[in-house]
Amino acid sequence: MLLFAAIVAAAAPAFAAERILASRVWPAQEYTRVTLESAHPIRHEYFFVDNPSRLVVDLEGVGLDTELKALPSKVGASDPYIQSVRVAVNRPNVVRVVFDLRTEVKPSVFALAPVGEYKNRLVLDIYPAKPPDPLLALLDKNDPIAEIAATPQLPAPPGQLPSAQAELSAAKAELPAARAELPAPKAEPAKAVASAPAAPEEKKAHEKKGAPKTERLVIVAIDAGHGGEDSGARGRRGTNEKDVTLAIARRLKARIDQESNMRAVLVRDGDSFIPLAQRVAKSRRVQADLFVSIHADAWVRPDARGSSVFALSERGATSAAARLLAKRENDSDLIGGVNLGVRDPVLARTLLDLSLTATISDSLKLGRAVLTELGDINELHKRSVEQAGFAVLKAPDVPSILVETAFISNPKEERRLQDSAYQERIASAILSGLRKYLAQNPPLARTKQVAAN
Repeated sequence: MLLFAAIVAAAAPAFAAERILASRVWPAQEYTRVTLESAHPIRHEYFFVDNPSRLVVDLEGVGLDTELKALPSKVGASDPYIQSVRVAVNRPNVVRVVFDLRTEVKPSVFALAPVGEYKNRLVLDIYPAKPPDPLLALLDKNDPIAEIAATPQLPAPPGQLPSAQAELSAAKAELPAARAELPAPKAEPAKAVASAPAAPEEKKAHEKKGAPKTERLVIVAIDAGHGGEDSGARGRRGTNEKDVTLAIARRLKARIDQESNMRAVLVRDGDSFIPLAQRVAKSRRVQADLFVSIHADAWVRPDARGSSVFALSERGATSAAARLLAKRENDSDLIGGVNLGVRDPVLARTLLDLSLTATISDSLKLGRAVLTELGDINELHKRSVEQAGFAVLKAPDVPSILVETAFISNPKEERRLQDSAYQERIASAILSGLRKYLAQNPPLARTKQVAAN
C-alpha cells in the first residue's frame, strides 16, 4: 500500500494541469493577436466550424483557471475579427476555446519560447482570409494613402505583388499633384521646393543623369517603434516606449498632413505588434519617399540623455552603443513574436541589401537635417548621425532614419516624453528637418515601372 502511494505521488506532477499565467488580446486592422502565456509549452490543435463561422482551439493538459475564464472579457466590441469568445472544459484534460468570428479568417497559430520577461507563449494571429482591395480605397476614402497602408499584410502568392504594385503606382499617379512650399519665413511660389537649389555636387549629379524636377505629393512613412506584446523600453515611472512613440508619431502625422505637398502614413496606428520586415514592406507598398522610425532610447545608466538620429550601415556600427541599440531594436521580433515557421519570399526580397549605397547617402542627409532641428529643443546625445544595422531601415530605395527622441530611462527625460507640449515640439522639429531635406533634395517623378523587390 505504501509502495502504491509512493508511485501515485511520483506520477502526480505529470498529470497536473498546466496553468495559464496570462492572456492578452491585441486587436488591430491588420489582424487580431491572442496570446496565452504559461510556464511550459501548451499542446494544442485547432479547426474551423461553419454556420456560423467559428475557430475552435483545444488546449491539452490545461486547467480551466481564472485567467482562461477571463479571456472572453478581453475581447472588445470593436474587434474587427472576433465577435466573442467562449471557454469550457470539452473533455477530460482538454479545455476548448471557441472564437465566434465576424468574417472568414486565416489564422496563424504558433508557439514562442521564453524571451525577455515572457515565458512560453501560444500565439493566435487572426488575419482576414480575403484582404480588402487597396485600390478600392482610392474611390471610397478621403485619405487613400492611409487606407492603403492599413490593409492587412498577408503573404502574397508568387507573382501577385508586382502587378498589384503596378496598379497602385498607376492609381497614385492620378492623385492631384500637390504644391510645395519653402521652409523660409516668406511665402514663395508653390513650385519652389521642386526647383529649390541643390548643393553643387548634387546639382551636377542631377544634371548628369537628366533627372526631372517634379512637384508632387511627398509620402512619409512614420513608424512608431514597438507595439503590442513588445512594449519597448520602460521608464522608472512605468512609461512604456511603445505608448510614447505612437503619441509622437500621431502628432507628426497631423503636422505633415497640414503641409500642402506632403502626406503621412502611420505604419502602426494602434497598440499592435508589426514585424520589422512588415514595417519595411508596408512603407514600400505605399511608395513612401521617406521613412522615419520613432523611438525613445534606454540605457543602463539613468543619467544618459539627449536625442539621437541613426541611419543604416553596410559595414558595421559607428559605435559600440549604436551596435547595442541596433541589436535591441532588431530583437523586437523575438519579443513581439514572429512566426519563424513562415517563409515569405516577398518579405525576404524586401530585406535584401540591394544597391544601398545611394540610399544610405540620402538617409545621412535626411538624418543630419532632422538632428539639427532636434538640437534646438533638446540636448543631443551625439552631434552626428550614427549608423548601425537596423533591420527596420533596410528598404533599398527609401531614405530611412531612426529617431531616438530622448532617453526614457532618464527620469527627467521620461517626464518630458510624457508631456504633450514636448511631444508636439519633437514632432515639429522632425517636420522642420524633413522640409529642410526636401528643399535640397526634391523627390523625382514617379513612374509606372515597378522595381523588383
